[in-house]
Amino acid sequence: MKPEQDYEQVIEKYTKEGWRFVQIFAPPIAGNGHAVFYDLIFEREKQE
Repeated sequence: MKPEQDYEQVIEKYTKEGWRFVQIFAPPIAGNGHAVFYDLIFEREKQE
Protein backbone atom coordinates (compact mmCIF):
# COMPACT_ATOMS: atom_id res chain seq x y z
CA MET A 1 0.00 0.00 0.00
CA LYS A 2 1.54 3.31 -1.09
CA PRO A 3 0.45 6.68 0.39
CA GLU A 4 -1.12 9.34 -1.83
CA GLN A 5 1.57 11.84 -0.78
CA ASP A 6 5.10 11.47 0.60
CA TYR A 7 4.89 12.73 4.18
CA GLU A 8 8.46 14.07 4.07
CA GLN A 9 7.59 16.31 1.10
CA VAL A 10 4.44 17.53 2.87
CA ILE A 11 6.43 18.38 6.01
CA GLU A 12 9.07 20.20 3.94
CA LYS A 13 6.39 22.22 2.10
CA TYR A 14 4.64 23.37 5.27
CA THR A 15 7.86 24.23 7.13
CA LYS A 16 8.83 26.50 4.24
CA GLU A 17 5.47 28.26 4.74
CA GLY A 18 6.26 28.95 8.41
CA TRP A 19 4.57 25.97 10.04
CA ARG A 20 6.34 23.87 12.69
CA PHE A 21 5.89 20.10 12.46
CA VAL A 22 4.67 18.69 15.79
CA GLN A 23 3.91 14.99 15.22
CA ILE A 24 2.40 12.26 13.09
CA PHE A 25 -0.78 10.76 14.53
CA ALA A 26 -1.71 7.26 13.39
CA PRO A 27 -5.19 5.92 14.19
CA PRO A 28 -5.76 2.33 15.31
CA ILE A 29 -4.39 -0.21 12.84
CA ALA A 30 -6.63 -1.79 10.20
CA GLY A 31 -7.04 -5.56 9.88
CA ASN A 32 -4.01 -5.81 7.58
CA GLY A 33 -1.61 -4.38 10.18
CA HIS A 34 -1.29 -0.94 8.55
CA ALA A 35 -2.85 2.38 9.49
CA VAL A 36 -5.48 3.51 6.98
CA PHE A 37 -4.37 7.15 7.25
CA TYR A 38 -2.03 9.45 9.16
CA ASP A 39 -2.61 12.98 10.42
CA LEU A 40 0.34 15.35 10.23
CA ILE A 41 0.08 17.95 12.99
CA PHE A 42 1.59 21.41 12.51
CA GLU A 43 1.47 24.67 14.45
CA ARG A 44 2.44 28.30 14.03
CA GLU A 45 1.80 31.65 15.65
CA LYS A 46 -1.57 33.17 14.82
CA GLN A 47 -1.19 35.89 12.21
CA GLU A 48 -3.50 38.88 12.59
